[in-house]
Amino acid sequence: MSNAHVITELDGGVRVVTERVPAVRSVALGFWIGTGSRTESERQAGLSHLLEHMLFRGTARYGSEEIDQIFDAMGAELNAGTGKEMTSLYARVLDEHLERAFDVMAQMIAAPAMEGLAEEREVVLEEIAMYEDDPQELIFDVLGETIFPDDPLGRATLGRAEIVRSATREELASFHRERYFAANVVIAAAGSVEHEQVVEWARAVAIGEDGDSAALLCPPPVQAAGSARFRARDTEQYHVTVGATGLARDDERRFALRVLDSILGGTTSSRLFQAVRERRGLAYAVFSFQSLYRDTGQVGLYVGTRPENLAEVCEVLGGELARIREQPVSAEELARAKDNVKGRIVLALESTGARMDRLGSAVLAGLPILELDETIERIEAVDADAVGALAAELLAPERLCAAAIGPDEEVFRAAIAPLTPALVQAP
Repeated sequence: MSNAHVITELDGGVRVVTERVPAVRSVALGFWIGTGSRTESERQAGLSHLLEHMLFRGTARYGSEEIDQIFDAMGAELNAGTGKEMTSLYARVLDEHLERAFDVMAQMIAAPAMEGLAEEREVVLEEIAMYEDDPQELIFDVLGETIFPDDPLGRATLGRAEIVRSATREELASFHRERYFAANVVIAAAGSVEHEQVVEWARAVAIGEDGDSAALLCPPPVQAAGSARFRARDTEQYHVTVGATGLARDDERRFALRVLDSILGGTTSSRLFQAVRERRGLAYAVFSFQSLYRDTGQVGLYVGTRPENLAEVCEVLGGELARIREQPVSAEELARAKDNVKGRIVLALESTGARMDRLGSAVLAGLPILELDETIERIEAVDADAVGALAAELLAPERLCAAAIGPDEEVFRAAIAPLTPALVQAP
């Protein structure tokens, strides 16, 4: 399954990474840029996301509607995304259309026309409003604000409406020059692709070389522990998250963390899913999650439940967190979790899109790209002691933060007492 990847760094600093996948006709192509909500100042909160939208508004050579028509005619998928530390523009096309797709996408990255800002600003404001209206999505940003207060990591990647509303074309053009420079761009492709061909095309792309690297430096985040936040909404459920800081993306314990996440709440056979949903019927959605960043990370769990079930749900959560901290996982449970993690990795790598994501994000982050066999070996090496030590450290009661959206804050604070008494106190 694994195929050797090839990396070339061009004179200007752009890095090209490709992986040829035999027996497929498609290519997943992505342009990765090292800018996201974490690299923004308070007055820039949302510019990375707004600029991502503006990439689709045309270039000097291609109009906005023309871009849509080109990719529709290819039967291709063109999209983009903004994260905490990265932005990506990506597509999946037939190999016969790769050169045309590369040319259009390269122009979108290197020379966006910045036309139609008034219209796209309204689109982004609608996206923010839609997000604010969805408590099951919004709650994760509330938890981020709780774990990383007054730090860019705690801000929503969509940005703040007031910043988006006041952004000017000149401001976005300046932001683009500062962030979309050659050494801050990685071009990744996986599938039916020839590396040297992509390198040749990349050499012709006029990406600026004088960006502001200093603007991308992120100081260590200010991290909180034992705090809780609540947003009052007239909802049918309480949407509750509990979490803490986690691991950096280069931490060798990240393999043990994936196994721990699978055991705790990452699968339908996990402890949380079985204890909360299957055995008691207290929730429809309950799961654990983890995110890894440059120098820190986040772990947590989510549950949505009706008011009459909230206290019991929190008691069950508290019990399961205590159990995974204090009692060794069984050999059977450990084996099942490792097999699950390995299976998901192998299945994901059958997708050229997943392979491209892996290449682009790793090279941009400065991480080694492990071959599949190496990754499997790291997962196989995880033992019960490693899982237990990680659970005891990351999920310690004094480290936990909580956030909720629901009808009554006092009810929420009383219910979370089993998790840690510190969370009950007013912020």
